[in-house]
Amino acid sequence: MMRRTWLWIAATLVLSLRPTDAIAHAFGGRYDLPLPIGFYLFAAGTAVAITFLILTVIGRPRSSPEPLEYPLVSDWGFGEMLAGLVLPVRILGVGIFLFALSVAFFGDPSPTRNFATLIVWVIWWVGFAHFTAFVGNIWNALNPWSTLFSWSRIADFVAPRALPDWLGVWPAVLLFLGFAWAEMIGDFGDDPRRLGWLILAYSAMTWLGMALYGRQVWLDRFDPFHRFFNLLGRFGFMGRSIEDPGAFAVVRLPAQGLLGDPPKELSGVVFVMAVLATVTFDGFSETPLWVDLLQWFAESAEVRPWLLVAVRADIEPLTAIKTLGLLAAPLIVTGFYVLTCWISARLAGGLTTMQLVRGFAHTLLPIAIAYHLAHYFSYLALVGQYAIPLISDPFGLGWNVFGTRDYVIDVSVMNAKAVWYLAITSVISGHVISVVLAHYEALRQFPNDDKAIRSQTPITILMIGFTMASLWILAQPVVVSP
Repeated sequence: MMRRTWLWIAATLVLSLRPTDAIAHAFGGRYDLPLPIGFYLFAAGTAVAITFLILTVIGRPRSSPEPLEYPLVSDWGFGEMLAGLVLPVRILGVGIFLFALSVAFFGDPSPTRNFATLIVWVIWWVGFAHFTAFVGNIWNALNPWSTLFSWSRIADFVAPRALPDWLGVWPAVLLFLGFAWAEMIGDFGDDPRRLGWLILAYSAMTWLGMALYGRQVWLDRFDPFHRFFNLLGRFGFMGRSIEDPGAFAVVRLPAQGLLGDPPKELSGVVFVMAVLATVTFDGFSETPLWVDLLQWFAESAEVRPWLLVAVRADIEPLTAIKTLGLLAAPLIVTGFYVLTCWISARLAGGLTTMQLVRGFAHTLLPIAIAYHLAHYFSYLALVGQYAIPLISDPFGLGWNVFGTRDYVIDVSVMNAKAVWYLAITSVISGHVISVVLAHYEALRQFPNDDKAIRSQTPITILMIGFTMASLWILAQPVVVSP
């Protein structure tokens, strides 16, 4: 909810500057598409299909079926240089954490004038996610919860308990969906004080969990942000987290880190699907079609008895419908993906459906990253500027520490036309990269080219569908759901 507050501030600024006729979804501004949207959808789908056809003709020779080895270049001394930055980065993470908490509780109570809401929803969840995806993952070192627990030395006095194997990473899936609910549906972010209490509650749960089950076990199986940023970091061109001695010691092709090392359990696959589904649902929930669906549910005679049950339970009916929509999104995406892998297994033979489900899961991550960039980049470029005046007066006390308190947001840094073409470029590029990754994975998993190509036909069709759906959502006008 807080992210939407910032988005509508940015949209209002742009609309007051340049109103025209058509609307670019990710921007909130208006732009006349020079061609009907159908042409763009067809062209994007065709680009993905042509990529698949080219790979079937000039794909990697069977004599070299393994993924490319990295580093692609020498480490240039990155390992030694950045290993020395681990402690400063940890101190920085703890400092930002304490600063955000202080501002949340003692800063301006208005969500748009409180630096904590900007840090959490804009700088961290959007800006840092982009940095992680396109550069590399430093969250393991920056993570303040992990750092503070390590410094406390609690692990020296408490023996960790064992967890059953069947639990997998389902707790991380549920916590990730809970965070998505708080961002998109709940009202925690609208009040800085509530946001502060939410951070404290999450901190207490995290430290208690680390004490009971061990720090690394909690991070790997419970912590949604640890898993999320680790996944994004595998797309980046810098290798591994700087918490390791060889941190950032490898330079690789973008997305190369997604090859190999698939999820070890179904819950890991579902987490990947949840990442893709939640960002897609976030965009879809701002379209006229979603508002029409909400209205239909609210007025439907078949649904009304269930809404009355929600009312009796003191649950706002529309909140219940939106929550069900959010929960349905990963189920739908996972269902389509598993069905596609089932068809691929039948066409190719030799591998089971679950082997393909696990093996190709990470190849879908570029799609999620591309949509995240297309949907949020303009939001980051506009709303992120609020950090400039807020950094001079973070507590709303009239300070002007850096002389930037009176900075005026520059809406000219982005325009709707640029955002639309950024969306097209990022969405098509993300899907093309996914097709290429899936092709390499197929060559690695199947014993011959014919089986690999047959396995990829259904997956390519699925990716074409994702491409067209993503662009359609981004082309829709932004509307406020009731």
